[in-house]
Amino acid sequence: MEMSADYTSFVAVGDSFTEGMSDLLPDGSYRGWADLLAARLAARSPGFRYANLAVRGKLIRQIVDEQVPVAAGMRADVVTLVGGLNDTLRPACDMGRVRGLLEEAVETLAPSCGRLVLMRSPGRTGPVLARFRPRMEELFAHVDELAARHGALVVDLYGSGALGDPRLWDADRLHLTAEGHRRVAEAVWQTLGLGAEDDWRSPLPPAAPERWTARRAADLRFARRHLGPWIGRRLTGRSSGDGLVPKRPELLPYEPPSA
Repeated sequence: MEMSADYTSFVAVGDSFTEGMSDLLPDGSYRGWADLLAARLAARSPGFRYANLAVRGKLIRQIVDEQVPVAAGMRADVVTLVGGLNDTLRPACDMGRVRGLLEEAVETLAPSCGRLVLMRSPGRTGPVLARFRPRMEELFAHVDELAARHGALVVDLYGSGALGDPRLWDADRLHLTAEGHRRVAEAVWQTLGLGAEDDWRSPLPPAAPERWTARRAADLRFARRHLGPWIGRRLTGRSSGDGLVPKRPELLPYEPPSA
């Protein structure tokens, strides 16, 4: 049963996950699950409006200061908020502060929109992320508590085994591929009470066995091209989003990206 057939506006708030990395378009911009969801919602509602305020690398303090007030002022039918995960991946992280800021964001957004959607972000296995998993799970438990208290919806991507498949993650092992983003869009779509197009939780076909030498070579490329620079930014306090602006900063009628 559908909750609503009348979603006429959507605002996305967050970091690189919501900006759309690494679902790369031919012009060098990113699409991602939020753009895919907006396109599907727009097909149902003439005049549908969409804004995406997310910027890669943003911490929860920056999301609260820079995006939340703007999103609240837009009074959209649907607002998605995904934030705090970048904080948990920092060498030093005050989880009490992260929880408090996330609560501030929810308290501001929930009464200003028709439907607030929160997420338990997808996770994948590996020694780097394993170190931060307890923080991530603490964050997601808080997401559940806030949703129950404020009547928000929660999309549980973390509980999906399919989204942990390495083939749904880009070479940087931090961002989803185009197929991963498509599945997230479907998950949010269904959480909004709209008719399922497919089962976003379905596993990929079995992978062909990979030679040990190929795995080690991939690990070395990952460490050189992605892990090293990522660690360097964490240690120096820099962000991949420094100086960037949102790709859709205003709540305007939806237009698909250029081909």
